Amino acid sequence: MNWRPYTESVETATGTRYRLDRGYVAVTGPEAADFLERMLSNEVATLEPGEARPALLLTPKSRIVAPLRVVREGPEAFLLITDASLAETVSSTLLRARFAAKCEVEPKSYRGYLQLGPGEGIPNDDYGVEAVESWTEEEHEAAAPDEQLERLRIEAGTPVWGRELDETILPAEAGVDETHVSFTKGCYPGQEPIARLHYRGRPNRRLRVLEVEHASPGDEIVRDGKTVGRVTSAVPGRALGYVRREVEDDAVLEIGGAEARLHLPPPRP
Repeated sequence: MNWRPYTESVETATGTRYRLDRGYVAVTGPEAADFLERMLSNEVATLEPGEARPALLLTPKSRIVAPLRVVREGPEAFLLITDASLAETVSSTLLRARFAAKCEVEPKSYRGYLQLGPGEGIPNDDYGVEAVESWTEEEHEAAAPDEQLERLRIEAGTPVWGRELDETILPAEAGVDETHVSFTKGCYPGQEPIARLHYRGRPNRRLRVLEVEHASPGDEIVRDGKTVGRVTSAVPGRALGYVRREVEDDAVLEIGGAEARLHLPPPRP
């Protein structure tokens, strides 16, 4: 099996605009920044207008409520971008915690788009290549997400809600503690368990990219007859899955009787 660089997959797709199944929640008001700083896993108060940063909304036990991309639209205005199925959950969770904070929380009915290559919008590194994400109230012509886009995501090792991420997954297992968490900011729900695992332990499994001819979500990942993981997403030739930490990078594995190997996600641009 040959490992073909993922950047080759995007050569013919640069400039393509895709529809994104996103949910949006606006948080506005004079105390919006302070409120979100207390609620989310990453620093947001330091964002400048037009900047974005990934973050997590967590339970007190550090289980994921929703992965987010936080955009600062103005001095007192933030937009939280998440999976479409989670917008109401994000909104209701924040409203319950708002108490006397001087801010408003409101779901927004935007349409989301991803453009591969340069363009207008915020940078999106979920696909391991240059891309921008945007949103509007109007409908624009765009392609539905396809296998090529899914291949880019898998090869970049990016987890998504409902496949690699849900309420049972710890942030460190999915690797989002490296991208969505600040270990120097103030308190937020779930901070203590995340910090304890980061400084004193390590997860038993990690999300890994695999090279395999064919696989399907739910397939067991096997080494020497023992199940060491499970596939979460797959396209022909590539897969993502959770694999036990003790499995060596050069281990020969099996998925559905076919040979499989581990690979580190390609470096992001």
